[in-house]
Amino acid sequence: MGHSLDLDRWRFILDEAVTRVAGRFVRAEPRRTAGQIVKGLLSEADRKTCWSLAERAGHADPQAMQRLLRTAVWDAEAVRDDVRDWLVEQLGHPDAVLVTDETGFLKKGVCSVGVQRQYTGTAGRVENSQVGVFLAYVTPAGRALIDRRLYLPETTWCDQPDRLAAAGVPDDIEFATKPGLARQMIAAALDAGVPASWVTADEVYGADPGLRADLEQRRIGYVLAVGCDRRVHINDGRTLVRADEVAERIPTREWQLHSCGPSAKGPREYLWAWITTATRPGEHRWLLIRRNRTTGELAFYLCWSPRPVPLRTLVTVAGSRWSIEELFQTGKGQIGLDHYQVRGWTGWHRFITLAMLALAVLTILAATTAQQPDADPEMIALTVAEIRRLLNAFVLAVALPPEHTLHWSTWRRTSQARARRSHYQRRLGHLA
Repeated sequence: MGHSLDLDRWRFILDEAVTRVAGRFVRAEPRRTAGQIVKGLLSEADRKTCWSLAERAGHADPQAMQRLLRTAVWDAEAVRDDVRDWLVEQLGHPDAVLVTDETGFLKKGVCSVGVQRQYTGTAGRVENSQVGVFLAYVTPAGRALIDRRLYLPETTWCDQPDRLAAAGVPDDIEFATKPGLARQMIAAALDAGVPASWVTADEVYGADPGLRADLEQRRIGYVLAVGCDRRVHINDGRTLVRADEVAERIPTREWQLHSCGPSAKGPREYLWAWITTATRPGEHRWLLIRRNRTTGELAFYLCWSPRPVPLRTLVTVAGSRWSIEELFQTGKGQIGLDHYQVRGWTGWHRFITLAMLALAVLTILAATTAQQPDADPEMIALTVAEIRRLLNAFVLAVALPPEHTLHWSTWRRTSQARARRSHYQRRLGHLA
């Protein structure tokens, strides 16, 4: 095959993923169904809905999987903790970076919890969508999602108790900004002992003074993007100057070329400059500036550390932010992170948590494969997409009898006809 694979190790990792969370399910049926969902999310099914996952698992209908996501008794937060702890065991590093960002989930209608017309980078415009804020763990061994929070808009959701109740939102959930949700997740990770030395995020989070204060109090360094109009202290703290004005004053010779990480097209190389904005005993502050070599476009970061560090360290942390965007792409493209068809609070958190567990499997498989000593220098390392293909070919392959496939064809068409009749009846009722 041109590359040796330890398939026994791969099977062990897949089994360990299910075993790690098995104790969170008291009854055998939801325990078994959860494992089937994880394996289904890793499968090559085009859409990872309860219908397709149930068909692949050999079920006669999707009820068991729908019940697992909606009404079965289990704690998605505890499973989330298990996923995080497993990843830390496999990837943990004292200089790890916590990366936070949000992603959108495009939706139709108004019933899905948290949905409203809002800007989402997924579409690059204002769309009817839900927004989830996530926390990623990035280390030299790999990166993975370790926490999630669903953003509830204040006016259209948090100020409407009836709507919250209909979506099953717990009574103790209050409005929180996206940076506020990020602060919750970072605090939870650090309180749980997740080893990390840095946090990075984009401008939405870098503009929040509470997040910066939290990190400084915990002695966790940060490299947080800010706007060009951010004012910083220079001249030993005596003068406040806009970040873009600072950039104009930096001599050409002081810009340094550094890569902030690899990409599919090669190293991400930019010109970088930094200035010290304050230094006190036990803390160091900088303004970090990134310049695109082709367009000249600038990006700015507020940086803080409890100890002095070289420019190269700040550049590496800043570059870690792309990891979470790549995780969103992998999650949606490989395991169906956005394929869910649940509307309520409980269903959203349960599906996303199981998807994070499936993504953790791919992350750990990639880390394990990268450690193999016999990698061929003429080939690139196994990508996550290629690992999933091989996993399906050698470990997850299932053979279903023709009558099962025909049964599901009949079931789908019958259900779709029933839904069509119901839709027509509602329309006629509105017109009457």
